[in-house]
Amino acid sequence: MVCAISTGGFILPTYLRTVFNRTIKKSEIKKISFHGLRHTHATLLLKSGVHPKVVQERLGHRSIQTTLDTYSHIILGIQEIAATSIQKSLYKKPENNSENVYEIYPK
Repeated sequence: MVCAISTGGFILPTYLRTVFNRTIKKSEIKKISFHGLRHTHATLLLKSGVHPKVVQERLGHRSIQTTLDTYSHIILGIQEIAATSIQKSLYKKPENNSENVYEIYPK
């Protein structure tokens, strides 16, 4: 059961679908499935820089591998981020150097 009413009972899937579709229509947004909300949620989190482990936990995936296999294409520039991070860890840019010249750190 995904959605409950205030008395603890569950909402019938047909009723939920009807209300959801009516709400989508009134909102004048792109029509998606109810399950599509789950993918939208994960995509927005990852694009915002939320760590994939947090997304995995929120989605309830047993393994982070499932999350990464499904959504890694969302994290644009992931290789560039990794390269920049390691460069910053290994090299230090001198404070008075306006060029993109880095010195090895630590000396």
